[in-house]
Amino acid sequence: MILSIDIGGTAVKMGLVDRAGTIHARHEASVCYDNYETPILTTVIREAKHFLGRENTPIEGIGVSATGQVDDRAGVVIGTNGKIPHYEGSQIKHELEAEFGVPVFALNDANAAALGECFAGRAKGVDNVLMITLGTGVGGGIVLGGKIFGGTRGIAGELGHITLYADGVPCACGSRGCYESYAATTALVRLAKAATGETEMNGRIIFSRAAQGDAQMLAILERWIGDIAAGVVGLVHTFNPQMVLIGGGVSTQETLLIAPLRERIIRTVMPRFAECLQVEAATLGNDAGMIGAAKFCMDNMR
Repeated sequence: MILSIDIGGTAVKMGLVDRAGTIHARHEASVCYDNYETPILTTVIREAKHFLGRENTPIEGIGVSATGQVDDRAGVVIGTNGKIPHYEGSQIKHELEAEFGVPVFALNDANAAALGECFAGRAKGVDNVLMITLGTGVGGGIVLGGKIFGGTRGIAGELGHITLYADGVPCACGSRGCYESYAATTALVRLAKAATGETEMNGRIIFSRAAQGDAQMLAILERWIGDIAAGVVGLVHTFNPQMVLIGGGVSTQETLLIAPLRERIIRTVMPRFAECLQVEAATLGNDAGMIGAAKFCMDNMR
């Protein structure tokens, strides 16, 4: 069994994952219970000890999916934009190997999700995959030849921070016009609030009204989908994937999001890039990171 750990900004999830990608036991705990006074990695180690003690199952390795920029060679968190106290610089690989005495391999959570979908999800058996996760921000993972493309330090795939509009809105990263400022679900909500003047607005309301034929919400969705598609088209021309996967809670909206996004992308890319290109919703949901981290560990233990 592989102990797979998925470290988020508010909680850590972990499970025992077999070599087929099946999760056999689970555990979850808060990592922000004292406003991060206790470092996240300290909480992770404590909870992992509790979980393994409870399950009494031997493990051969540990795979970690972690939020932030993760050097997947060294297993170190090297960037977070300062959003999480006491987290940047966390020596995930070194500290977990010292505690548990098994090999540890860590990667960014979006990369892990992409690898998980290729291992046991919608992209199973597909070698070249681009995954984009739409949520509060935009995450991304690039799988080429069946392997995560990590770049020089394992931090490639920050798709949310490609520039969509050179003079666009300011982004938290310090730049302007970043893709996530237009393609995230928060961008969709911002558009809806600006158009309606309503302060109580969220994605559920937008999609519900659109499903009922609300012309204003349908127009807002069309604009948002246009921005998502514009970024994807550029990435398709760069990486020539077989499949584009859309993740995040909104990916369940086949009729109002996935279908029109698929049509826009296929229509817009150059003809040869459209051949055999699939645009689909991811299927593993919140398990994708854990399954991908386990796969990353298995691949590196060989």
